[in-house]
Amino acid sequence: MTMLTLDQARTIVDAALKHAREQGFKPLAIAVLDARGAQKLFLAQDGSSLKRGEIALGKANGAIALGVGPRTLNKMALERPHFIAGATLAIGGSLVAVPGGALIRNADGTLLGVIGVSGDTSDNDEAAALAGIAAAGLVAETGA
Repeated sequence: MTMLTLDQARTIVDAALKHAREQGFKPLAIAVLDARGAQKLFLAQDGSSLKRGEIALGKANGAIALGVGPRTLNKMALERPHFIAGATLAIGGSLVAVPGGALIRNADGTLLGVIGVSGDTSDNDEAAALAGIAAAGLVAETGA
């Protein structure tokens, strides 16, 4: 399979939410994009703060636009802030260079899409994303 299906995206989101509930995380917003960067699935849990959706989408957009995991984006922002500022402008402003998601690959390493999560700490957001990707039988790339 070389594309992220809606069923896979639903599995990822459902499992991410399940993990978040089990761990007592704050309400999350989750954005799943396909390999083209098109939105596949988006949701914001009841009680998530106003701009969490935009932050989740920015984590996903940045990772898919530059082809690196969110943790790599974070390292790039620390080491080369002018590059990240320029990249943010180039992709229309929706780039959030902090952990909290992952590129989604199949077992062969083909890029299928990306997930961005926001609402709790960056590490917890990432943990929810990883639980979702694992539940779908796919491979996460955080950039760690």
